[in-house]
Amino acid sequence: MVVEASLPAIGTVVLTGVIDAINPCAIGVLILLISTMVSSGKNRAHMLKIGIVYTTAVFITYLLAGLGLTFFFHQIPLSVAEYISIAVAAIITIAGLIEIKDYFWYGRGFSLAISPDIAKKIHIYTKKITLPGAFLLGIFVTAVELPCTGGPYLAITLLLAQNFNITAFLLLVLYNIIFIAPLLFIVAGVFAGMKIHRIKQWKQRNRGYMRLGVGILLIALAWLLMLIANGTINFG
Repeated sequence: MVVEASLPAIGTVVLTGVIDAINPCAIGVLILLISTMVSSGKNRAHMLKIGIVYTTAVFITYLLAGLGLTFFFHQIPLSVAEYISIAVAAIITIAGLIEIKDYFWYGRGFSLAISPDIAKKIHIYTKKITLPGAFLLGIFVTAVELPCTGGPYLAITLLLAQNFNITAFLLLVLYNIIFIAPLLFIVAGVFAGMKIHRIKQWKQRNRGYMRLGVGILLIALAWLLMLIANGTINFG
């Protein structure tokens, strides 16, 4: 029996966006950025401007990357699309298993994270950050964290590419709004007086659960892609 659907359910997009949004990679750099500004004595108004510019850059870059991926997948002939779905499912299954591994053995072996060398460069860049610099930092961070956060995004763009129209575009925009929501929450919280060290502590306490959630979702998305590949589910 084939299940007909023109687009993935909005719930799939929302759930995937939420899980992707709490990935430690995306949140960690913003915490580093704000921590550096706090230690250098920057006022909250300046931090608010820097945080908004940084988050805007992340949103624009991630959205453009998603549009590029969706358009690329949309151009693939149907005769090849099945194999692409299988290949993407295999990739995100591996990524999911790595994320689940980090729930049990965090930091041991290979992890989907920004490399220490790049993290060191980011720390240097944040010391004397300006508004244009915050925008460029957002672009740079988004590019280098894609291996860390890109698994769910890869799956969603492949699903949206099955019927790439204005609805798919709006769902992609929704996904990206959800993705930056925790960043906006952190920026607004620090501006309102929230202590950055409490956010750090929360991230440290819950990073394993974040990885577990991402891992389970990735494997579920891989299963969905396999159902599409074998014709059980037909998106458009």
